[in-house]
Amino acid sequence: MNPCDDLPPYQMAFPGPLRDQLVAAVLSGRKTSTTGLLAAYRVEGEPLPEPGQRSALVDSAERPVAVLEITDVRVLPLAEVDLRHALDEGEGYASVAEWRSSHEGFWHGPQMRELLGDPGFTVGDDTLVVAERFRVVEAAGEGG
Repeated sequence: MNPCDDLPPYQMAFPGPLRDQLVAAVLSGRKTSTTGLLAAYRVEGEPLPEPGQRSALVDSAERPVAVLEITDVRVLPLAEVDLRHALDEGEGYASVAEWRSSHEGFWHGPQMRELLGDPGFTVGDDTLVVAERFRVVEAAGEGG
């Protein structure tokens, strides 16, 4: 039995090159944290993740590639994201400013603005984000 069977999907970014890059970083062990907009959870009617919760990390083809377990969740203003969290995102950021600039580019992009239903959406220091930490429990294995 596939360890990902019966687990809800865990999606990073939108399907495409960015998701594939993020999934690869998770599978390599470089990425152990991620950040989302609280507004996106609300728009999608998704409950916030909770420590201990397990999900199936999916790639751009929606194939499960690993079981993730949430280890920590914080809702905080964007301005309070710390360097440890930014570094643990595993995308090569050297500073919080670099991390924030990259995330603002994503959050201000057309796909996120469409999801939020706000073509002029922008983030600011007070924008609430969901900072998650996770660990890979088990890889899905070849061929599912």
